[in-house]
Amino acid sequence: MDFKKFLPWIIGIGLILIIGFWYVNVKNGAIEVDQAVKKEWGNVETSYQRRNDLIGNLVNTVKGAADFEKSTLTAVIEARAKATAVKIDPANVTPEQLAAFNSAQSGLSSSLSRLLVSVEQYPTLKANENFLKLQDELASTENQILTARTRFNESVQAYNNYVLKMPRNLILSDYKEKAAFKAVEGAEKPVEVKF
Repeated sequence: MDFKKFLPWIIGIGLILIIGFWYVNVKNGAIEVDQAVKKEWGNVETSYQRRNDLIGNLVNTVKGAADFEKSTLTAVIEARAKATAVKIDPANVTPEQLAAFNSAQSGLSSSLSRLLVSVEQYPTLKANENFLKLQDELASTENQILTARTRFNESVQAYNNYVLKMPRNLILSDYKEKAAFKAVEGAEKPVEVKF
C-alpha cells in the first residue's frame, strides 16, 4: 500500500478537524462570556432590588414621625417607582438603556440623599433604632451596588474583548458589543442638597 497517495487526504481531514474544534471552542467561549454578563447583570438587579426594599421600610419608618415633611417622602416614593420601572435585557444591553437605568437610579439616590439629610432636623427620628439600622443597611447596600456594577463592567469588558478580537469576530458576527455602566452626567461634582 502506497502511503504517500493518502497523505493529502489525511492532511486535509486533519486540518478540517482542527478548524472544526477551533470553531466549536470559539462558539462555546462566546456562550461562556455572554452568560457571565447575564449573571453579573442579575447581581446588579439584585443589589438595586435590595435597596428598593430597604427604601420602602425606611419610608414607612419615617412616616411614623408625624411632623416629617410629606414632600420629601413623596419625592423618594416617586423616584423609587421610576427606578423600578426601567428594565434591561442583559442580552441586548445598549448604552441608551444603561443611561436610562442610570438616570432613574440617580434620581432615586438624589431624593434618598435629601431624605437622609433632612432627617437631621428630627432628633426623635434620628434616635429611632429601626431608622438607624435601615440607614446602615442602605449604606451597606450602596457598597454592594458599586461592587455589582464594577463586576458587571468587568464581565462586559471580557465579553467585548472576546467577541470583537480577530479572528473570532469573523465567526461571532451575531454577538454584538455590550454597553457598560458609566457615571451619570454631573457625577464628578459634589451632590448639592437643597431644602
